[in-house]
Amino acid sequence: MTRPSHITARDAALDLARRLTAAGHQALFAGGCVRDRLLGHPPQDYDIATSALPAQVMGIFPGSNEVGAHFGVVIAKHAGHHVEIATFRTDGSYRDGRRPESVRFSTAQEDARRRDFTINGLFENPETGEVIDHVSGLPDLRSGIIRAIGEPTARFTEDGLRLLRAVRFAARIGFAIEPATDAAIRDCAHLLDRISPERIRDEFSKILTSPRRRAGLEHLVDTDLIRHFMPEVLPMIGCDQPPEWHPEGDVYTHTLIMLEMLAPDAPLELCLAVLLHDIAKPPCRTVDDDSGRIRFNGHDSMGAEMAEAILRRLRYPNAIIAAVVPMVARHMQFMNVQKMRVAKLKRFMAEPTFTGEMELHRVDCASSNGFTDNYEFLQAKAAEFAAQPLIPPPLITGHDLIGLGVQPGPRFKEILDAVQTEQLEGRILAREPALEYLQSLAADPRSTP
Repeated sequence: MTRPSHITARDAALDLARRLTAAGHQALFAGGCVRDRLLGHPPQDYDIATSALPAQVMGIFPGSNEVGAHFGVVIAKHAGHHVEIATFRTDGSYRDGRRPESVRFSTAQEDARRRDFTINGLFENPETGEVIDHVSGLPDLRSGIIRAIGEPTARFTEDGLRLLRAVRFAARIGFAIEPATDAAIRDCAHLLDRISPERIRDEFSKILTSPRRRAGLEHLVDTDLIRHFMPEVLPMIGCDQPPEWHPEGDVYTHTLIMLEMLAPDAPLELCLAVLLHDIAKPPCRTVDDDSGRIRFNGHDSMGAEMAEAILRRLRYPNAIIAAVVPMVARHMQFMNVQKMRVAKLKRFMAEPTFTGEMELHRVDCASSNGFTDNYEFLQAKAAEFAAQPLIPPPLITGHDLIGLGVQPGPRFKEILDAVQTEQLEGRILAREPALEYLQSLAADPRSTP
Protein backbone atom coordinates (compact mmCIF):
# COMPACT_ATOMS: atom_id res chain seq x y z
CA MET A 1 0.00 0.00 0.00
CA THR A 2 1.41 3.40 -0.97
CA ARG A 3 1.48 5.91 1.87
CA PRO A 4 -0.18 9.23 0.93
CA SER A 5 2.64 11.75 0.89
CA HIS A 6 0.52 14.49 2.50
CA ILE A 7 -0.53 12.44 5.55
CA THR A 8 2.14 12.62 8.26
CA ALA A 9 2.43 10.23 11.18
CA ARG A 10 1.10 12.94 13.47
CA ASP A 11 -1.87 13.64 11.18
CA ALA A 12 -2.74 9.95 11.10
CA ALA A 13 -2.50 9.63 14.90
CA LEU A 14 -4.51 12.84 15.39
CA ASP A 15 -7.31 11.51 13.21
CA LEU A 16 -7.42 8.25 15.18
CA ALA A 17 -7.45 10.15 18.48
CA ARG A 18 -10.32 12.30 17.26
CA ARG A 19 -12.36 9.24 16.38
CA LEU A 20 -11.78 7.81 19.86
CA THR A 21 -12.78 11.11 21.43
CA ALA A 22 -15.89 11.33 19.25
CA ALA A 23 -16.91 7.91 20.56
CA GLY A 24 -16.78 9.28 24.12
CA HIS A 25 -13.32 8.11 25.18
CA GLN A 26 -10.24 9.94 26.39
CA ALA A 27 -7.32 9.72 23.95
CA LEU A 28 -3.83 11.13 24.54
CA PHE A 29 -0.51 10.97 22.77
CA ALA A 30 1.85 9.08 25.07
CA GLY A 31 5.50 8.39 25.78
CA GLY A 32 8.28 8.85 23.29
CA CYS A 33 6.40 10.96 20.77
CA VAL A 34 5.64 13.55 23.46
CA ARG A 35 9.20 13.51 24.76
CA ASP A 36 10.74 13.84 21.31
CA ARG A 37 8.47 16.70 20.26
CA LEU A 38 9.36 18.65 23.39
CA LEU A 39 13.05 18.05 22.67
CA GLY A 40 12.62 19.39 19.15
CA HIS A 41 13.07 15.97 17.51
CA PRO A 42 10.36 15.02 14.99
CA PRO A 43 8.73 11.84 16.36
CA GLN A 44 9.09 8.84 14.06
CA ASP A 45 5.86 7.26 15.29
CA TYR A 46 3.01 8.00 17.66
CA ASP A 47 1.39 6.02 20.46
CA ILE A 48 -2.05 6.71 21.83
CA ALA A 49 -3.16 5.95 25.39
CA THR A 50 -6.92 5.77 25.83
CA SER A 51 -9.70 5.05 28.27
CA ALA A 52 -11.36 2.84 25.63
CA LEU A 53 -11.18 -0.87 26.32
CA PRO A 54 -9.59 -3.10 23.67
CA ALA A 55 -12.94 -4.38 22.42
CA GLN A 56 -14.14 -0.80 22.06
CA VAL A 57 -11.00 0.17 20.15
CA MET A 58 -11.51 -2.78 17.81
CA GLY A 59 -15.11 -1.73 17.30
CA ILE A 60 -14.08 1.80 16.32
CA PHE A 61 -11.23 0.57 14.09
CA PRO A 62 -12.34 -2.73 12.57
CA GLY A 63 -9.52 -4.64 10.92
CA SER A 64 -6.93 -3.50 13.46
CA ASN A 65 -4.51 -5.97 15.00
CA GLU A 66 -5.07 -6.87 18.63
CA VAL A 67 -1.39 -7.61 19.33
CA GLY A 68 -1.68 -7.65 23.10
CA ALA A 69 -5.24 -8.31 24.20
CA HIS A 70 -4.01 -9.19 27.67
CA PHE A 71 -2.24 -5.83 27.88
CA GLY A 72 -4.86 -3.80 26.05
CA VAL A 73 -2.74 -3.02 22.99
CA VAL A 74 -4.18 -2.61 19.50
CA ILE A 75 -2.33 -1.60 16.33
CA ALA A 76 -4.50 0.58 14.08
CA LYS A 77 -3.55 1.27 10.46
CA HIS A 78 -4.43 4.61 8.92
CA ALA A 79 -3.12 6.35 5.79
CA GLY A 80 -0.19 3.97 5.61
CA HIS A 81 0.84 4.56 9.24
CA HIS A 82 0.67 2.09 12.11
CA VAL A 83 -0.32 3.58 15.47
CA GLU A 84 -0.25 1.68 18.75
CA ILE A 85 -3.36 2.31 20.83
CA ALA A 86 -3.16 1.09 24.44
CA THR A 87 -5.79 1.20 27.15
CA PHE A 88 -4.78 3.00 30.35
CA ARG A 89 -3.60 0.28 32.72
CA THR A 90 -1.86 -0.64 35.93
CA ASP A 91 0.52 -3.60 35.80
CA GLY A 92 0.57 -6.54 38.15
CA SER A 93 3.71 -8.37 39.30
CA TYR A 94 6.62 -9.06 36.91
CA ARG A 95 7.78 -12.52 37.97
CA ASP A 96 9.69 -13.20 34.73
CA GLY A 97 11.45 -9.82 34.76
CA ARG A 98 9.91 -8.93 31.43
CA ARG A 99 6.12 -8.66 31.37
CA PRO A 100 3.44 -8.26 34.04
CA GLU A 101 1.49 -11.40 34.86
CA SER A 102 -1.72 -9.37 34.89
CA VAL A 103 -2.97 -5.88 34.17
CA ARG A 104 -5.87 -3.81 35.42
CA PHE A 105 -7.35 -1.17 33.16
CA SER A 106 -7.21 2.15 34.96
CA THR A 107 -6.73 5.90 34.50
CA ALA A 108 -4.23 8.12 32.74
CA GLN A 109 -2.61 9.04 36.06
CA GLU A 110 -2.12 5.40 37.08
CA ASP A 111 -0.94 4.53 33.58
CA ALA A 112 1.78 7.18 33.75
CA ARG A 113 3.06 5.82 37.05
CA ARG A 114 3.63 2.31 35.65
CA ARG A 115 6.08 3.58 33.00
CA ASP A 116 9.86 3.47 33.24
CA PHE A 117 11.27 7.04 33.33
CA THR A 118 9.66 10.36 34.05
CA ILE A 119 10.49 11.78 30.61
CA ASN A 120 8.60 8.83 29.10
CA GLY A 121 5.56 9.24 31.34
CA LEU A 122 4.22 12.41 29.70
CA PHE A 123 0.92 12.68 27.85
CA GLU A 124 -0.21 15.26 25.31
CA ASN A 125 -3.65 16.47 24.36
CA PRO A 126 -3.63 15.85 20.59
CA GLU A 127 -5.91 18.79 19.84
CA THR A 128 -4.31 21.49 21.95
CA GLY A 129 -0.74 20.28 22.42
CA GLU A 130 -1.12 20.65 26.18
CA VAL A 131 1.32 18.41 28.06
CA ILE A 132 -0.17 16.40 30.91
CA ASP A 133 2.44 15.52 33.52
CA HIS A 134 1.55 13.14 36.37
CA VAL A 135 5.15 12.11 37.17
CA SER A 136 7.17 15.38 37.18
CA GLY A 137 8.64 14.54 33.82
CA LEU A 138 8.64 18.12 32.52
CA PRO A 139 11.16 19.42 35.11
CA ASP A 140 13.43 16.46 34.35
CA LEU A 141 13.10 17.08 30.63
CA ARG A 142 14.06 20.73 31.09
CA SER A 143 16.99 19.78 33.36
CA GLY A 144 18.27 16.98 31.14
CA ILE A 145 17.66 14.25 33.72
CA ILE A 146 16.72 10.58 33.32
CA ARG A 147 14.94 9.51 36.48
CA ALA A 148 13.03 6.31 37.21
CA ILE A 149 9.38 6.74 38.08
CA GLY A 150 8.93 5.79 41.72
CA GLU A 151 11.52 3.54 43.37
CA PRO A 152 14.28 2.78 40.81
CA THR A 153 15.06 -0.75 41.97
CA ALA A 154 11.40 -1.69 41.70
CA ARG A 155 11.23 -0.34 38.14
CA PHE A 156 14.32 -2.30 37.09
CA THR A 157 13.21 -5.46 38.86
CA GLU A 158 9.97 -5.34 36.87
CA ASP A 159 11.87 -5.35 33.58
CA GLY A 160 15.65 -5.66 33.53
CA LEU A 161 15.83 -4.28 30.02
CA ARG A 162 15.11 -0.86 31.50
CA LEU A 163 18.74 -0.87 32.68
CA LEU A 164 19.90 -0.67 29.08
CA ARG A 165 17.09 1.68 28.12
CA ALA A 166 18.35 4.21 30.67
CA VAL A 167 21.83 4.10 29.14
CA ARG A 168 20.36 4.27 25.65
CA PHE A 169 18.32 7.39 26.40
CA ALA A 170 21.34 9.04 28.01
CA ALA A 171 23.48 8.26 24.96
CA ARG A 172 20.82 9.29 22.49
CA ILE A 173 19.73 12.63 23.94
CA GLY A 174 22.73 13.52 26.10
CA PHE A 175 20.90 13.49 29.42
CA ALA A 176 22.44 12.63 32.79
CA ILE A 177 21.06 9.73 34.78
CA GLU A 178 19.81 10.87 38.18
CA PRO A 179 22.11 9.56 41.00
CA ALA A 180 19.60 7.27 42.73
CA THR A 181 18.56 5.81 39.38
CA ASP A 182 22.20 5.37 38.38
CA ALA A 183 23.03 3.64 41.66
CA ALA A 184 20.11 1.28 41.16
CA ILE A 185 21.43 0.41 37.68
CA ARG A 186 24.70 -0.73 39.28
CA ASP A 187 22.89 -2.67 41.99
CA CYS A 188 20.55 -4.34 39.50
CA ALA A 189 23.05 -5.13 36.73
CA HIS A 190 22.61 -8.87 37.39
CA LEU A 191 19.01 -8.62 36.22
CA LEU A 192 20.27 -8.60 32.64
CA ASP A 193 20.98 -12.31 33.08
CA ARG A 194 17.21 -12.85 32.87
CA ILE A 195 16.79 -10.95 29.60
CA SER A 196 16.86 -12.65 26.21
CA PRO A 197 19.89 -12.05 23.97
CA GLU A 198 17.65 -10.59 21.27
CA ARG A 199 16.25 -7.86 23.52
CA ILE A 200 19.72 -7.00 24.83
CA ARG A 201 21.07 -6.93 21.27
CA ASP A 202 18.44 -4.46 20.11
CA GLU A 203 19.08 -2.00 22.95
CA PHE A 204 22.85 -2.35 22.68
CA SER A 205 22.71 -1.68 18.94
CA LYS A 206 20.81 1.54 19.57
CA ILE A 207 23.42 2.63 22.11
CA LEU A 208 26.28 1.83 19.75
CA THR A 209 24.72 3.70 16.82
CA SER A 210 23.83 6.79 18.83
CA PRO A 211 25.95 9.94 18.31
CA ARG A 212 27.20 9.63 21.91
CA ARG A 213 28.21 5.99 21.55
CA ARG A 214 31.45 6.50 23.49
CA ALA A 215 29.59 7.79 26.54
CA GLY A 216 27.13 4.92 26.15
CA LEU A 217 29.87 2.28 26.19
CA GLU A 218 31.60 3.97 29.13
CA HIS A 219 28.35 3.90 31.08
CA LEU A 220 27.83 0.22 30.29
CA VAL A 221 31.31 -0.45 31.66
CA ASP A 222 31.03 1.84 34.68
CA THR A 223 27.73 0.27 35.76
CA ASP A 224 29.04 -3.26 35.08
CA LEU A 225 26.16 -3.92 32.67
CA ILE A 226 28.64 -4.92 29.95
CA ARG A 227 29.83 -7.87 32.05
CA HIS A 228 26.45 -9.53 31.68
CA PHE A 229 26.35 -9.65 27.87
CA MET A 230 29.81 -8.77 26.48
CA PRO A 231 32.40 -9.44 29.21
CA GLU A 232 35.17 -9.68 26.59
CA VAL A 233 35.33 -5.88 26.61
CA LEU A 234 36.56 -5.69 30.22
CA PRO A 235 40.08 -7.14 29.70
CA MET A 236 40.76 -4.30 27.25
CA ILE A 237 40.82 -1.97 30.25
CA GLY A 238 44.41 -1.65 31.40
CA CYS A 239 45.78 -3.69 28.50
CA ASP A 240 48.72 -1.44 27.69
CA GLN A 241 50.13 -1.03 24.18
CA PRO A 242 53.49 0.06 22.70
CA PRO A 243 53.58 3.81 23.46
CA GLU A 244 55.40 4.60 20.22
CA TRP A 245 52.38 3.33 18.27
CA HIS A 246 49.63 4.01 20.80
CA PRO A 247 50.41 7.11 22.84
CA GLU A 248 46.70 7.42 23.66
CA GLY A 249 46.85 4.57 26.19
CA ASP A 250 45.37 1.12 26.67
CA VAL A 251 43.23 -0.87 24.24
CA TYR A 252 39.99 0.30 25.87
CA THR A 253 40.90 3.99 25.60
CA HIS A 254 41.96 3.47 21.98
CA THR A 255 38.59 1.86 21.19
CA LEU A 256 36.65 4.64 22.93
CA ILE A 257 38.43 7.30 20.90
CA MET A 258 37.73 5.43 17.67
CA LEU A 259 34.03 5.14 18.46
CA GLU A 260 33.89 8.86 19.22
CA MET A 261 35.57 9.70 15.90
CA LEU A 262 32.97 7.89 13.78
CA ALA A 263 30.28 9.92 12.05
CA PRO A 264 27.09 10.37 14.12
CA ASP A 265 25.17 8.22 11.65
CA ALA A 266 27.80 5.48 11.29
CA PRO A 267 26.18 2.14 10.40
CA LEU A 268 25.83 -0.61 12.96
CA GLU A 269 28.24 -2.94 11.14
CA LEU A 270 31.03 -0.37 11.31
CA CYS A 271 30.37 0.49 14.95
CA LEU A 272 30.52 -3.19 15.90
CA ALA A 273 33.71 -3.71 13.89
CA VAL A 274 35.38 -0.76 15.62
CA LEU A 275 34.32 -2.03 19.04
CA LEU A 276 35.57 -5.56 18.32
CA HIS A 277 38.60 -4.99 16.09
CA ASP A 278 41.05 -5.26 19.02
CA ILE A 279 38.94 -7.54 21.21
CA ALA A 280 41.62 -10.26 21.06
CA LYS A 281 44.56 -8.06 22.05
CA PRO A 282 44.37 -8.99 25.75
CA PRO A 283 44.58 -12.78 25.19
CA CYS A 284 47.22 -12.30 22.47
CA ARG A 285 49.43 -9.92 24.42
CA THR A 286 53.07 -10.98 24.85
CA VAL A 287 56.25 -9.16 25.87
CA ASP A 288 59.65 -9.91 24.29
CA ASP A 289 62.17 -11.12 26.86
CA ASP A 290 65.07 -9.16 25.38
CA SER A 291 63.57 -5.93 24.14
CA GLY A 292 60.52 -5.69 26.38
CA ARG A 293 58.44 -4.90 23.30
CA ILE A 294 54.71 -5.53 23.59
CA ARG A 295 53.24 -7.64 20.79
CA PHE A 296 49.74 -8.77 19.82
CA ASN A 297 50.56 -11.40 17.22
CA GLY A 298 47.48 -12.98 15.65
CA HIS A 299 44.99 -10.69 17.35
CA ASP A 300 43.29 -10.00 14.03
CA SER A 301 42.49 -13.65 13.27
CA MET A 302 41.62 -14.49 16.87
CA GLY A 303 39.60 -11.28 17.02
CA ALA A 304 37.53 -12.39 14.03
CA GLU A 305 36.75 -15.66 15.81
CA MET A 306 35.85 -13.89 19.03
CA ALA A 307 33.74 -11.32 17.17
CA GLU A 308 31.74 -14.04 15.48
CA ALA A 309 31.18 -15.87 18.76
CA ILE A 310 30.02 -12.67 20.48
CA LEU A 311 27.67 -11.65 17.68
CA ARG A 312 26.16 -15.13 17.45
CA ARG A 313 25.67 -15.21 21.21
CA LEU A 314 23.67 -11.98 20.92
CA ARG A 315 21.70 -13.40 17.99
CA TYR A 316 22.82 -10.81 15.43
CA PRO A 317 21.57 -11.57 11.90
CA ASN A 318 23.91 -13.46 9.59
CA ALA A 319 24.21 -10.43 7.31
CA ILE A 320 25.58 -8.32 10.18
CA ILE A 321 28.03 -11.04 11.19
CA ALA A 322 29.15 -11.49 7.57
CA ALA A 323 29.98 -7.78 7.42
CA VAL A 324 31.67 -7.35 10.81
CA VAL A 325 33.89 -10.43 10.95
CA PRO A 326 35.88 -9.70 7.74
CA MET A 327 36.48 -6.11 8.87
CA VAL A 328 37.98 -7.40 12.12
CA ALA A 329 39.97 -10.12 10.32
CA ARG A 330 41.43 -7.77 7.68
CA HIS A 331 42.15 -4.61 9.63
CA MET A 332 45.87 -5.36 10.00
CA GLN A 333 46.32 -5.92 6.26
CA PHE A 334 46.21 -2.19 5.61
CA MET A 335 49.83 -1.89 6.71
CA ASN A 336 50.85 -3.92 3.63
CA VAL A 337 48.75 -2.31 0.91
CA GLN A 338 51.62 -0.32 -0.62
CA LYS A 339 53.58 -3.55 -1.10
CA MET A 340 50.73 -5.48 -2.74
CA ARG A 341 50.84 -6.43 -6.40
CA VAL A 342 48.14 -4.75 -8.46
CA ALA A 343 46.04 -7.92 -8.70
CA LYS A 344 46.10 -8.53 -4.95
CA LEU A 345 45.36 -4.88 -4.24
CA LYS A 346 42.36 -4.88 -6.58
CA ARG A 347 41.00 -8.04 -4.97
CA PHE A 348 41.53 -6.44 -1.55
CA MET A 349 39.66 -3.30 -2.56
CA ALA A 350 36.86 -5.24 -4.26
CA GLU A 351 35.68 -6.90 -1.06
CA PRO A 352 32.15 -5.78 -0.11
CA THR A 353 33.33 -4.62 3.32
CA PHE A 354 36.14 -2.42 1.97
CA THR A 355 34.34 0.92 2.42
CA GLY A 356 33.74 0.17 6.07
CA GLU A 357 37.29 -1.09 6.47
CA MET A 358 38.63 2.17 5.10
CA GLU A 359 36.75 4.12 7.75
CA LEU A 360 37.87 1.70 10.45
CA HIS A 361 41.47 2.13 9.29
CA ARG A 362 41.12 5.93 9.24
CA VAL A 363 39.93 6.18 12.84
CA ASP A 364 42.33 3.41 13.93
CA CYS A 365 45.30 5.51 12.82
CA ALA A 366 43.85 8.90 13.71
CA SER A 367 43.20 7.73 17.28
CA SER A 368 46.75 6.47 17.76
CA ASN A 369 49.84 7.10 15.63
CA GLY A 370 48.28 9.52 13.13
CA PHE A 371 49.76 7.58 10.18
CA THR A 372 47.79 8.40 7.00
CA ASP A 373 50.06 7.14 4.20
CA ASN A 374 48.19 3.89 3.57
CA TYR A 375 44.81 5.58 3.69
CA GLU A 376 45.90 8.25 1.21
CA PHE A 377 47.51 5.59 -0.98
CA LEU A 378 44.23 3.67 -1.17
CA GLN A 379 42.26 6.82 -1.90
CA ALA A 380 44.62 7.55 -4.81
CA LYS A 381 44.33 3.99 -6.06
CA ALA A 382 40.54 4.13 -5.89
CA ALA A 383 40.63 7.21 -8.12
CA GLU A 384 43.13 5.56 -10.45
CA PHE A 385 41.03 2.39 -10.79
CA ALA A 386 37.68 4.20 -11.01
CA ALA A 387 37.40 4.07 -14.81
CA GLN A 388 37.01 0.28 -14.86
CA PRO A 389 35.53 -2.32 -12.52
CA LEU A 390 38.07 -3.50 -9.97
CA ILE A 391 37.22 -7.08 -10.93
CA PRO A 392 36.25 -7.05 -14.65
CA PRO A 393 34.27 -9.86 -16.32
CA PRO A 394 36.51 -12.93 -16.71
CA LEU A 395 38.17 -13.55 -20.07
CA ILE A 396 37.88 -17.30 -19.60
CA THR A 397 35.67 -19.58 -17.48
CA GLY A 398 35.65 -23.05 -16.06
CA HIS A 399 33.99 -24.30 -19.22
CA ASP A 400 37.15 -23.41 -21.12
CA LEU A 401 39.21 -25.45 -18.67
CA ILE A 402 36.88 -28.43 -18.90
CA GLY A 403 37.16 -28.21 -22.67
CA LEU A 404 40.91 -28.69 -22.29
CA GLY A 405 40.34 -31.81 -20.21
CA VAL A 406 41.12 -30.34 -16.79
CA GLN A 407 38.95 -31.84 -14.08
CA PRO A 408 37.48 -29.65 -11.33
CA GLY A 409 39.67 -29.65 -8.22
CA PRO A 410 42.15 -27.47 -6.33
CA ARG A 411 44.29 -26.90 -9.43
CA PHE A 412 41.18 -25.91 -11.38
CA LYS A 413 40.74 -22.80 -9.21
CA GLU A 414 44.48 -22.08 -9.16
CA ILE A 415 44.58 -21.88 -12.94
CA LEU A 416 41.51 -19.64 -13.16
CA ASP A 417 42.99 -17.36 -10.49
CA ALA A 418 46.28 -17.22 -12.38
CA VAL A 419 44.57 -16.07 -15.55
CA GLN A 420 42.57 -13.49 -13.60
CA THR A 421 45.79 -12.21 -12.03
CA GLU A 422 47.28 -11.59 -15.46
CA GLN A 423 44.08 -9.74 -16.40
CA LEU A 424 44.11 -7.62 -13.24
CA GLU A 425 47.78 -6.81 -13.73
CA GLY A 426 46.99 -5.57 -17.24
CA ARG A 427 49.22 -8.07 -19.02
CA ILE A 428 46.35 -9.97 -20.69
CA LEU A 429 43.36 -7.94 -21.82
CA ALA A 430 41.67 -10.07 -24.50
CA ARG A 431 40.20 -13.56 -24.72
CA GLU A 432 42.59 -15.02 -27.30
CA PRO A 433 45.81 -14.41 -25.36
CA ALA A 434 43.96 -15.51 -22.22
CA LEU A 435 43.14 -18.83 -23.92
CA GLU A 436 46.75 -19.24 -25.01
CA TYR A 437 47.96 -18.65 -21.46
CA LEU A 438 45.29 -21.03 -20.18
CA GLN A 439 46.46 -23.74 -22.55
CA SER A 440 50.06 -23.34 -21.41
CA LEU A 441 49.05 -23.74 -17.77
CA ALA A 442 46.75 -26.68 -18.43
CA ALA A 443 49.35 -28.48 -20.54
CA ASP A 444 51.99 -28.48 -17.79
CA PRO A 445 50.70 -30.03 -14.58
CA ARG A 446 53.96 -29.05 -12.86
CA SER A 447 53.54 -25.37 -13.52
CA THR A 448 52.68 -23.20 -10.55
CA PRO A 449 50.39 -20.29 -11.41
